Amino acid sequence: MTGTDNAVADDALYVLTAVLLTPAQFPSVLGDDYPAACAALGLDPCATGYGLVMGQDGEGARWTVAIDDVSLVAVAIASWDCGMEYDLSPDERSVVRALPGWPLAVAVAAPGVAAPHDPAPDPEADDEELPPLAPPDPDAWGPAQRRLGADAVASQWADWREQISDETAQAAADDGSAEETTEGDEAPGPDGADGENASFPDGADAGADSTDGRDLEAETTDGRSVAPDTDSTGREGTVPDSAHSAPSGTHPGVRRALAEARAYLDAPPPPGRIRSSFAPGDARTIRADGPGWSMVGRTDDMAFLLLDEMPGEILPVRRGERLPGLLKALDSLAARPS
Repeated sequence: MTGTDNAVADDALYVLTAVLLTPAQFPSVLGDDYPAACAALGLDPCATGYGLVMGQDGEGARWTVAIDDVSLVAVAIASWDCGMEYDLSPDERSVVRALPGWPLAVAVAAPGVAAPHDPAPDPEADDEELPPLAPPDPDAWGPAQRRLGADAVASQWADWREQISDETAQAAADDGSAEETTEGDEAPGPDGADGENASFPDGADAGADSTDGRDLEAETTDGRSVAPDTDSTGREGTVPDSAHSAPSGTHPGVRRALAEARAYLDAPPPPGRIRSSFAPGDARTIRADGPGWSMVGRTDDMAFLLLDEMPGEILPVRRGERLPGLLKALDSLAARPS
């Protein structure tokens, strides 16, 4: 592939992987929504989106090339996911912009060239030239890591859902875990004490309306450290090794995140802030982001929250009377893959 807009122009690109950048599907590491992700790459947030092709040039330098042939990249990704070979070779005319670096970790490298590295700065570049793209530090915690963590929970839902056992969940439903709380109080744990070893049942009350109008309450699991396997291509989100479920109780950030998610129903957010994808049966998986929070939910089950102020912690939100309605309403607003 040739014809990029700067140093890669006269050199072939050895394609390693690719991702979509559309309102319904984009690397959330780049931003909370589609316009923010495009802005991070200096691209116009057009309705049709882009394909992001990641590879190395003849000297081994990392490049990310944005192309407008979205269907070509979609076919390539679908083929690779099915274990089939596909020669992704976009036409020069489809190239929109070439950016140094990779926004995601890529676990493979092109044979016969130098090890992956950032290209040397272009001496003719203008002041608006972006620094080389790089994946976020997996040992740190911030908005990018929080969104990647939520992506990992969404893609590995069963692994995380297993952390909430049915046996202890049934016990939780029987001993007052759905007590009302007042502003400033934490919801008690399912064991009636401080919430150690808490788990939640499908259909348990998510916390009745409290005196200050809160709609949902959240509890958490027993603090076990869990880090599901990651995708070797780097295209899936990953949870830092330190990720675990939080101590029990309703964190103020959880109430804030749920209130902001519900506010989307009255004031729809930018495209891509809410995304919906397939789940088993007739359910949908909902991914929503907001300032300082990320949500993953299943319309037939519960939800999980990740917060900037709670590094590495996965906060389950119990399914009750109001959570199903919120998730279904968010699904009606969500961008969906075509």
